[in-house]
Amino acid sequence: MDELTKEQAIALSDVALAQLPTAIKRPRYDRSKLTAGIVHIGLGNFHRAHQAWYLHRLMEQGLAHDWAILGAGVRAGDSVMRDKLLAQDCLTTLIELDPAGVSAEVIGSMIGFVPIEDDNASLIKAMCEPAIRIVGLTVTEGGYFRDASGALDLSHADIVHDAANPDKPRTAFGAMIAALKLRRANGHAPFTGLCCDNLQGNGEILRQTVVGLARLSDPALADWIDQNASFPDAMVDCIVPATGAAELEVARALGVNDAAPVTHENFRQWVIEDNFCNGRPPWEQAGATLTDNVHPFESMKIRILNAGHQLLANVGEVNGLETIADCMGDAQIAAFFRKAQTEAILPNVDAVPGMSPERYLGLIESRFANPKIRDTTRRVAFDGSSRHPGFILPVLREAMDNGSSYEGLALAQALWARMCAGTREDGSVIAPNDPHWDALVQAAEAARVDPSAWLAQTQFYGDLGCSPEFLESFAKWLELIWDKGSRAAIDAYLA
Repeated sequence: MDELTKEQAIALSDVALAQLPTAIKRPRYDRSKLTAGIVHIGLGNFHRAHQAWYLHRLMEQGLAHDWAILGAGVRAGDSVMRDKLLAQDCLTTLIELDPAGVSAEVIGSMIGFVPIEDDNASLIKAMCEPAIRIVGLTVTEGGYFRDASGALDLSHADIVHDAANPDKPRTAFGAMIAALKLRRANGHAPFTGLCCDNLQGNGEILRQTVVGLARLSDPALADWIDQNASFPDAMVDCIVPATGAAELEVARALGVNDAAPVTHENFRQWVIEDNFCNGRPPWEQAGATLTDNVHPFESMKIRILNAGHQLLANVGEVNGLETIADCMGDAQIAAFFRKAQTEAILPNVDAVPGMSPERYLGLIESRFANPKIRDTTRRVAFDGSSRHPGFILPVLREAMDNGSSYEGLALAQALWARMCAGTREDGSVIAPNDPHWDALVQAAEAARVDPSAWLAQTQFYGDLGCSPEFLESFAKWLELIWDKGSRAAIDAYLA
């Protein structure tokens, strides 16, 4: 199709679906007959490309029409997405970027978006409805208020607020607790809390956050939630870039004017613990895997894919490489990625049914190298203060404990420290890219003189900085990076 202008493309809405170009798939079910069964907090691109797509697939089969999604958010900025989606009847254009070609479909599994309010009153009211049986979350890995030990951070201002003001909570978890309190009072069953963030044991982490916060204000309610609600583990996987001007133009060129289209790769995976206290859609009929043991799938994906992203993003940013595909197209950086994976990560990953770690690494390499996916190093490097402790440091600790090599992961930490100095090797400035950016920059500057200053950030490293062996390895790489550059350090590692 020739590229269309903004005026020629069809503005997305229910009434305009029939006018879309025939190449764009659109819902075949009657959206007016859908009813809500899920509230999902965190309506970003990933949720719409992943969980909402699986539900849409079921609806196409005539199933799960009572499980439609109500979107929700707890940050003022979520109002922007709410306005965009409500203006187009909560429809989303999903654009699959396969190296062999581009295809698009409009999904309709979301039917509303709760108002964004400081006290989350409308969100609490929505979650009180007996028809709502699942509350899902994609609030990022760093959104669960965990301290360096992994426990609930009781000192965080939002946790302190919600403990003192449980009827007017700021956080998603406080809102869930307030709704569960009302459901208990009204004689309604609890909902299932379904975490869809990249955290090992994410269901247990969600349970810990909700029950731990509830216990600060109402221990009896905390016990009721712990005994009656369920929080299944889930592993989610699909590479979904951020939407910018280029993605908006791709949608318009296809013939649809969507204010919030989503581009994604031609791969999805969802592995879910079959532990739901109040029913669930039959997601397995849309290709999801329901199991009693998600942990091996989580571990494989988080350690190879998510940790792998951090191997690439920091060195890519330091060297001015714009995308993850650009990093994989750089022979030296791709070799660093493969060696660090093979020597440090794969020995600490178990096989899952039908997939060995080695085969999974090959799949990840091909996915990361997809030139159609403009997944920026900046996006992947964002919030390294959550992603390194969540993805890389656990496998680094395990490698240290079992005697396998961890040099590649120590080098990755040095590259993170170098990136957080805030400049690339060509002298250009790296814009702030972490909730703790100022503190990270300060530590990175101190580490130029004393590498131990970086590892002294115990909120990320815990006691790792007390290991002489790890400090020696980290210091060696960081000093080489500052002396001769990141590529010289990678050459030394590869040699």
